[in-house]
Amino acid sequence: MKEYLVELTTTVPDGTESAEVDRRRAAESVRAKELATQGRLFRLWRPVGELRSLGVWRAEDEADLREKVLGSLPLWPWMTAVITPLESHPNDPGRTD
Repeated sequence: MKEYLVELTTTVPDGTESAEVDRRRAAESVRAKELATQGRLFRLWRPVGELRSLGVWRAEDEADLREKVLGSLPLWPWMTAVITPLESHPNDPGRTD
């Protein structure tokens, strides 16, 4: 699988009831754990003081990432994504090949 750096920003639509936001956030946590178990979500960070996340995700290609991985997130309809394909750097200390 290929790796992607993904910046996700979630914007809750005006007028959304707090119960719906809570429900989606709880479901998002469950889905993130499932994707991590499948090897699709490798790492995830939140910049200090910001409501966005940065993560390393794995997928067959960008279409697979958008449709089957990110598209499966309960908050996805409220998200914008900046996707950057990654490749190994020759000086990466974690490189295995």
